[in-house]
Amino acid sequence: MLADPLSPAGIRLQRDDGRPVEWAVSTGLIGYEDAVAAMEARVATIAAGEASELIWLLEHPPLYTGGVSAKDGDLLDAQRFPVHRSGRGGQYTYHGPGQRVAYVMLDLNARGRDIRRLVRALEQWLIDGLATFGVEAGVRDGRVGVWVERKGAGWSREDKIAAIGVKVRKWVTFHGISLNVEPDLDHFGGIVPCGITDHGVTSLVDLGVLATMDEADAALKGAFLTIFGPVTPAMPPV
Repeated sequence: MLADPLSPAGIRLQRDDGRPVEWAVSTGLIGYEDAVAAMEARVATIAAGEASELIWLLEHPPLYTGGVSAKDGDLLDAQRFPVHRSGRGGQYTYHGPGQRVAYVMLDLNARGRDIRRLVRALEQWLIDGLATFGVEAGVRDGRVGVWVERKGAGWSREDKIAAIGVKVRKWVTFHGISLNVEPDLDHFGGIVPCGITDHGVTSLVDLGVLATMDEADAALKGAFLTIFGPVTPAMPPV
């Protein structure tokens, strides 16, 4: 029996057999096409029952990716960085140094075939990880990703701090999430992030949280354990 999806800590999406997820962290910058090829290969082996689930944490060099809903008009500067069309859900987003990307390869055959519940679990994972740093974040109706409210003297706005874009094949997930730890926020200027024009983007460091990437990884791992279950260290696929 799968765990109760709602708990005081939020939604959970755990395996009933307790099998740990492999947890891999790459150093340096990993090229997008190499990462996608490795992810596709791993998803195929997971679907065939030949490999364990995997969470792969990495950083990319600066680039833009367009998901299946990406609109041509939202790519404002196609010459600024390489542009990759992606099979994930969502619109345009930016990846680059200082942003933690987590590719999520989970077998929903073992966790319940419910994509909406998966997205809720990914959202909660980010929200709980950010809470480790005292950052109050949440989701918003009609807006994908995770958001923070910012206030000053006579003003307030909501900025996006994390993105979610997933795909499912044979009930195995891939692509995943990205958390802005300390990227160059000016790099988002070449796109309309996720097609949303009325809000900005932010990061932990932009919010005054001087977290390292290792500290962000530790926060994400702690939140993952609660929501998705145990992990075991592994080598990155690239």
